[in-house]
Amino acid sequence: MTNPTNGHDEVPIDEATGTADAAAPEAEASLMDAGPALLAAAQAEARDMKDRMLRTLAEMENLRKRTEREVADARTYGVTSFARDMLNVADNMRRAFETLPAEARPAEGPLKAFVEGIDLTERELLKTLEKHGVKKIEPDGQKFDPNLHQAMFEVPNAELPKGTVVQTVQAGFVIGERVLRPALVGVSTGGPKAAPQPAASDEA
Repeated sequence: MTNPTNGHDEVPIDEATGTADAAAPEAEASLMDAGPALLAAAQAEARDMKDRMLRTLAEMENLRKRTEREVADARTYGVTSFARDMLNVADNMRRAFETLPAEARPAEGPLKAFVEGIDLTERELLKTLEKHGVKKIEPDGQKFDPNLHQAMFEVPNAELPKGTVVQTVQAGFVIGERVLRPALVGVSTGGPKAAPQPAASDEA
């Protein structure tokens, strides 16, 4: 049909509707063909998001544990330098106490009180350090442990197993699980082989 106004042919309404109806099944079929691919892409994206979320959670948990460990270490080992200095003070007090032999110490009087005061002060100092995790190593009679002890000399002694600590020259100390200062010791060189000792953490 020709439009008398503009001279162009018009498409009948019924014909246009039929064309649209014919195109609809094709579009639907195309969408159905693309459906599995879209689903697979969505599933892959979901897996990727889940993986990233799990990684983020794992990183946050590791950060939390690392922070807790660092805080605990700071609390335990933060006094290391101070404790080492205090051990020097304790050593000097012990030397002063031992300068006067036991048989020469008076039974009474001001000097007796002075000597006892030095001994008491040293004990109180070590007790205070122990409250902060600093513990004394007492190795006499134990098997020599290079992690805790430093050998200063050897003593021939057939009655003791080889490698047994026979004398402590200077006391050692640990703080937490770390050696603050190794014990300076003398070690036996003769006799039967020493029996195994507990782990270093148990000895400390």
